[in-house]
Amino acid sequence: MKTGLVLEGGAMRGVYTAGVLDVFMENDISFDGIIGVSAGALFGVNFLSKQIGRVIRYNKKFNKDKRYMSMKSFFKTGNFINADYAYGTVPFELDVFDDETYKDSEVPFYAIMTNIETGKPEYVQIKSVFEQMDYLRASGSMPFLSKPVEINNKLYLDGAVTDSIPYDFMLKNGYDSLVVILTKPENYIKKPMPKVMTNLFYQKDYPKFAKRIRDRHKMYNAQMQRLNELEKEKVVKVIRPSQLIKVSRVERDSEKLQNLYMLGRSDAEKFLNLK
Repeated sequence: MKTGLVLEGGAMRGVYTAGVLDVFMENDISFDGIIGVSAGALFGVNFLSKQIGRVIRYNKKFNKDKRYMSMKSFFKTGNFINADYAYGTVPFELDVFDDETYKDSEVPFYAIMTNIETGKPEYVQIKSVFEQMDYLRASGSMPFLSKPVEINNKLYLDGAVTDSIPYDFMLKNGYDSLVVILTKPENYIKKPMPKVMTNLFYQKDYPKFAKRIRDRHKMYNAQMQRLNELEKEKVVKVIRPSQLIKVSRVERDSEKLQNLYMLGRSDAEKFLNLK
């Protein structure tokens, strides 16, 4: 039997996931395969590099740094989260990601990107974070706040647009049971995106991607309904925030981030029956 781990995105709400994963690491919990989308991919790789505390540490330290993310960066580069600083300087120099430990784990880790020309998700195994940083960046590049990431002459943005909770991928690839970490509380229902946004940004050049954004709420809510059924069937176990802590997608408040991280830790401890 193979057990997989599925990590939802949610931008800075992903520090909840980081809290859960840190408790898992502290208790030697392991999985046969992992898939993450958007922040789930960006933060989830630290689980295989065994860097407890790294996600909350660097987000609290750098989120207020205008070189890391800011409207200045957005107007100057087209990316609210500065690509060179956040995906280059920080993981390679300032808070170094342990790519060797990551590779030595030999646990398959998959990330999802959305091809904005086809409007379809693409799944890639991340064998080296340093060598495949652009794939992770593409997975986490939020529409409207990011330039498309070019990889092999194709353009990509946030994988969550087309597969927000990628449990189907794992089930179809031979994982018999799953642990799914969500970043939204129980009974959350996604609302539709205003059409004017997609018309303004993507409709002309990338109509298939624009449609996927407009329909994302339908896809997400259907995924949640099916996930609830799988949970009742005991195919999956779900960890989700036990209370609502309001954190924006580009949250800079260190205290809010810490509170959400600690909630993740608390919920993980309850999941493992440690408290």
